[in-house]
Amino acid sequence: MRTLQLGPVHRVAGTVRLPGSKSISNRALLLSALARGETRLLGLLDADDTRVMLDALAQLGVRSEREGDALRVHGAGGALSARQATLFLGNAGTAFRPLTAVLALAAGEYRLSGVARMHERPIGDLVDALRQLGARIEYLGSEGFPPLAIHSARVRAQAPVRVRGDVSSQFLSALLMALPVIGTPGSVEVAGTLISKPYVEITLNLMARFGIAVEREDWRVFRVPAGPYRSPGVLQVEGDASSASYFLAAGAIAGGPVRVEGVGRDSIQGDTAFIEVLAKMGAQIATGPDWIEVRGRAPLAPFDLDLNHIPDAAMTAAVAALFARGPSTLRNIASWRVKETDRIAAMATELRKFGAQVEERPDGLRITPPPQLRPASVDTYDDHRMAMSLALATLGGVEVRVNDPDCVAKTFPGYFDALASIVVQA
Repeated sequence: MRTLQLGPVHRVAGTVRLPGSKSISNRALLLSALARGETRLLGLLDADDTRVMLDALAQLGVRSEREGDALRVHGAGGALSARQATLFLGNAGTAFRPLTAVLALAAGEYRLSGVARMHERPIGDLVDALRQLGARIEYLGSEGFPPLAIHSARVRAQAPVRVRGDVSSQFLSALLMALPVIGTPGSVEVAGTLISKPYVEITLNLMARFGIAVEREDWRVFRVPAGPYRSPGVLQVEGDASSASYFLAAGAIAGGPVRVEGVGRDSIQGDTAFIEVLAKMGAQIATGPDWIEVRGRAPLAPFDLDLNHIPDAAMTAAVAALFARGPSTLRNIASWRVKETDRIAAMATELRKFGAQVEERPDGLRITPPPQLRPASVDTYDDHRMAMSLALATLGGVEVRVNDPDCVAKTFPGYFDALASIVVQA
């Protein structure tokens, strides 16, 4: 296993051009594949998760080719040509969940599997919802978890299909994107509290770009018109707002200004709300249509916040809490438990290495920073966001050794080079 030695860092300033959003990229790839017509995708993320989706779509008969910086996808018009496929989807939830839904509503035989951690991430709520439509899905391992076998079945839209919303918003997004494939109108009713609503907003926004305007009653009922999807012709993928959080936090902690380009106040991504966390901590924020700039200096003000709406960027907030003047509390982030790792337990373990006192709660963390950070060797749990967020501890003027830094290839292969580009040498 490779390691990477970072820091110490005392000041940062500069500009970072962000890679494409993972959440937008994989949704756009799937919708382009299902649509009538050809779609040119600009700014598409090139990382492990999108390669997983592209490989899967190719196995399902979807043609695509590079055209300079763009990817041209030849839409299948709602009917994927491959009636049999065995797909390995790594640990990409944004590929596994939507493809499960789309293939369950297709007439074919499919097997879907992933890495060991993906087989520990729940999918039972989505399977239960798809079975309401007549889908035939078999668990090949533990009940409620991948791997899956999907069998040919006669499916039909029923009103409404019920799905739980309190484990992962990806289950709802998967159903919404798949329903137009049936060819008749359908609806989805959310049981319980829906978490991570901004990610569902991304889904609805992109479906509308492909001609499917979903009607929503609050966050309870979603009415989906019949397909097919229709290509918008060209779609520009925004920069990744979750990835932006690391650089914006760096600017708030260690001087700045740090500017990110590719995402700004016109973004459709909920993680842009991370700047509200930084503002509460005392950072100075400036925004444009497609850029955000932050400056500040530790120690920052502590916070006590419900971060359910920005679960990915909340990981950056947890590390920023190391630079606060007192204890900070992250609330309502139980979804961390079923991500690439149990992020609540993992984050508590790693922050303690820097000398922080961390109280681990069922759905949150309370972090008391030490008077002075200690150098540390951090484990990353094969979780890209653990690696990227923990690297910010170097801004406390300490060395940090990152174990398995290559896990960032999941969404941001060039992350450590980008982070190094804003370091101001003394």
